Amino acid sequence: MGNSALKAHLETAQKTGVFQLTGKGLTEFPEDLQKLTSNLRTIDLSNNKIELLPPLIGKFSFLKSLVLNNNKLTALPEELCKLKKLETLHLNGNHLRQLPAAFGQLSALKTLSLSGNQLRTVPTQLCGLHHLDVVDLSKNQIQNVPDSVGELQAIELNLNQNQISQISVQISHCPRLKVLRLEENCLELSMLPQSILSDSQISLLAVEGNLFEIKKLRELEGYDKYMERFTATKKKFA
Repeated sequence: MGNSALKAHLETAQKTGVFQLTGKGLTEFPEDLQKLTSNLRTIDLSNNKIELLPPLIGKFSFLKSLVLNNNKLTALPEELCKLKKLETLHLNGNHLRQLPAAFGQLSALKTLSLSGNQLRTVPTQLCGLHHLDVVDLSKNQIQNVPDSVGELQAIELNLNQNQISQISVQISHCPRLKVLRLEENCLELSMLPQSILSDSQISLLAVEGNLFEIKKLRELEGYDKYMERFTATKKKFA
């Protein structure tokens, strides 16, 4: 892509606060963007070939939305965690194995999408994010859901298409969790904590495509209580 094209994009971004450059074969984060650190509210560089997010990302102090779906990122810089106004972070379809240690400092984060990466566990850093609404960790390599998940503040957690065979009973203690998606994993019915049914806030549990028949779920103790929550929620949105 020529300099004149980039210049035109930068001029538009200066006026709108939005920089969007998708599917252009970019191999690196455009350095020229640092001229707009105080202007930009949204950056979308999806469907490129970016391997590294430079430390200068931490300078975009007004950034609310960062979208880098379908790139080649293998890691994220610690500087990303300085973005105190960031509400939306989409990193689907990259090669991420873990999150930066300070990720819990993204205090405004509401929506986090990490579908189609190489995560092996639910990152404990997510438990420090108190405004988190939706977390998408589908299509990773997660095998178990650890005890720390009990502190997760999210309303919806998507763990579809992983390799999960164990789930901590602590998931029942998530204070705001209403939607739990566990489709196409490796769960035996005996490994599904019954407290999810009998003693949690969860009103939509999606477990199709595991190692048990769905009708067996209906025989579990607490299923009636779960159905009460499910039906009440359905009525609310009807």
